[in-house]
Amino acid sequence: MMNRGKRICLTGFMGVGKSSVGRHLAQLLHAERMDLDFFIEKNEKRKISQIIDTDGIDAYRKIESESLRRLLDETTAQVVSLGGGTWTVDANRELIKSKGLTSIWLESTFEHCWFNIKFSHKERPLARDKAKAQELFEERKKVYCLADWHFIVKPEYSSYDIAKLIHNEYFE
Repeated sequence: MMNRGKRICLTGFMGVGKSSVGRHLAQLLHAERMDLDFFIEKNEKRKISQIIDTDGIDAYRKIESESLRRLLDETTAQVVSLGGGTWTVDANRELIKSKGLTSIWLESTFEHCWFNIKFSHKERPLARDKAKAQELFEERKKVYCLADWHFIVKPEYSSYDIAKLIHNEYFE
């Protein structure tokens, strides 16, 4: 298999499957993967929900941006799964582009994401209220669409199916 050293980042709303798709895609590519949320929690030694609840969303966004820079500078990860809000920060999008990564928006419906959020074990402080989460979803769609490539996630697709389709379309 020839993947020509391409590097990608997966963006999209909470619950769309960025981490799971990234894990499967990295396996298919026999490549290194990094999950920004995991990277942040490991380096900060606390959960993202704790950072947001204690320090606020603005402080978290600063930590997130600094962590993204470190992750992209310190690793050669071919597949990077972003947090749901990472892509919404102009400087983060510029950094990703300057590092030569192709951005892929995993696009889905709010109901699909909300279903996954409700059945996830991960605490999501920005999705504690459905109405507010839906408002955030609509707001972020305006920025997610700036990604280099869009992939429509259908509810009948498993995260492995999505990874396989991205692999076949982008890396083959």
